[in-house]
Amino acid sequence: MGERMKVIPIDKLQPVLVTGATGYVAGWIVKRLLDAGVTVHAAVREPRREDKVAHLKALAADAPGKLHLFAADLLQDGSYAAAMAGCGIVFHTASPFTSQFADPQKDLVDPAVQGTRNVLDEAKRSDSVRRVVLTSSCAAIYCDAIDCARAPGGRLDETVWNTTASLDYQPYSYSKTAAERSAWDIARAQSRWQLVVLNPSLVVGPALQARPTSESFRIVQSMGDGTLRMGAPRVGFGAVDVRDLADAHLAAAFLPHASGRNIVSAHETDLLAMARTLLPRFGKAYPIPRRAMPKWKTWLFGPLLDRTITRRFVTRNVDVPWRADNSKAIRELGLAYRPLEQSMQDMFEQMIGSGMLPQRRPLQDPRRVT
Repeated sequence: MGERMKVIPIDKLQPVLVTGATGYVAGWIVKRLLDAGVTVHAAVREPRREDKVAHLKALAADAPGKLHLFAADLLQDGSYAAAMAGCGIVFHTASPFTSQFADPQKDLVDPAVQGTRNVLDEAKRSDSVRRVVLTSSCAAIYCDAIDCARAPGGRLDETVWNTTASLDYQPYSYSKTAAERSAWDIARAQSRWQLVVLNPSLVVGPALQARPTSESFRIVQSMGDGTLRMGAPRVGFGAVDVRDLADAHLAAAFLPHASGRNIVSAHETDLLAMARTLLPRFGKAYPIPRRAMPKWKTWLFGPLLDRTITRRFVTRNVDVPWRADNSKAIRELGLAYRPLEQSMQDMFEQMIGSGMLPQRRPLQDPRRVT
């Protein structure tokens, strides 16, 4: 548990389920739970693949908690029955976050929506479950940064829903919106367990596995591999450290008063501002962008370089500030956030160490990642 947060009364008597346990965010949730002495039922697609689960086993070897691996498939009804048996808390984190997809319906929406339904339908059948914590996203609240100006007081809050994403535009955001709406429909149709939803902004910070697949790493990789050496567009969004988000999950699970949707976002930033946090430690060795890519140039050339950068996206997000009210989660979950510089530098350092970025000099100022 991060020492910046208030102490959370963690129940160690019942096991907890973490879906998608090999994921970027889920790995830190598992670590926090194991370090607290909790028995974790980790649901993964292929528990026998050592390359996928070795880091989870290593976490358990050094912690007082116990780890049990279970095979589960997001698209298979009843797949989570064994993993959920006896669990009091369910963390549902499993959902794809990538821009590398062939079919948005099959690769993004179906796993997000059907997976959520399968997990929550199983919770309805399980007598032990008393709370479900869903990892949603700020993408379920807004589609483009320009939406912030139309939100109450010019800032996104938990009352706002994304109404403009679709299969054809921002399909990831569409998948998260559809999945969260489905979760609330299921939760309201029963009264035995409570649903608490976390809506994080872009998640950054170090991973516990060597080769994470989260889109966050592709974005940060582009800051160090030369992709953005001529400049980074000022795409507005929020950011939060993965370790702080893991702490938020434990607060959402075990604090009795936790409820509803919760925006978990530490910083209102943009792509260039994030990249610039890397300059003090890595700027001499890596082609980290130092200047903004003009909006007109991004509008003209962006679609030629990346299919996700449409001209509609550029118009509605580049040089547009992102604003959100994060006070509910700070107040009710007791959150405290790391500086963005620490999150980004820890992440970049870990990416160098794991080979995701080339080793160009000895790492300086090594810090223990906790």
